[in-house]
Amino acid sequence: MEAAIITIMALLFLSFVALGVYVTVKAVKATKRGVDRTIDQARRTVEDTTLRAKSFGQAGTAGELARLRLSLRTSMRATQEALQAGVGEDASLKESLELFHRLSAHGLELDEDLKRIEREPDRAWVAGQLPELTARTERITSSADALRRAARERALRFAEDDLSSLSAQIDVEAGALRHWTTAGPETTSGTAGTSGTASGSSVPGGQGAASGSSVPGAGGEPSAITAPDPRLTSYPWEKSARPETTT
Repeated sequence: MEAAIITIMALLFLSFVALGVYVTVKAVKATKRGVDRTIDQARRTVEDTTLRAKSFGQAGTAGELARLRLSLRTSMRATQEALQAGVGEDASLKESLELFHRLSAHGLELDEDLKRIEREPDRAWVAGQLPELTARTERITSSADALRRAARERALRFAEDDLSSLSAQIDVEAGALRHWTTAGPETTSGTAGTSGTASGSSVPGGQGAASGSSVPGAGGEPSAITAPDPRLTSYPWEKSARPETTT
């Protein structure tokens, strides 16, 4: 009996130790990923700042190479952010994102070529390579810009269609809420006369007037118009309903 208890306690202890090790490993990995993302973000920021400084502060081939790298990185990053942000709401952007991943391979290759050429001491040879590098950069950035703009135009189009549909539904609902304004004076008076005749014929003697005075809405507003219950809806722009006063 004591041996069984000791075995159970040992198993529980080992389970707690294993769980603690697992949680610690997961926490360390999550922390490492966060640190890696922070380092990558800081490195990209430093590289972008350096390229921007070179593009404005240096002339000739060095400044042109910096401008090409900065244009490539800016366009690719903006397109990636736009597609990744929209793919969660629009599943059709998955194919566009796959195309962008293929385009990114060419962009990374071009960026590596530009970095190698920046370290090339023969400036005359580098100047001869600039037209071809500029054409490659323009082709890649043009494709990235086309994907990004198409995704944004698609999102704006969907938003505009949804707003138009919503506006049409609201117009219909507003017209239904104002249904008493669609009847003209003649129709209203004719309806009132018919109602009076029907009530007079159906109620003998003076009971017609008494019963008519008890009909809701007979002396003023139509009985079909009822105020909404403020407890059913609650929006942040609504004022709280005032309590009814009792006499």
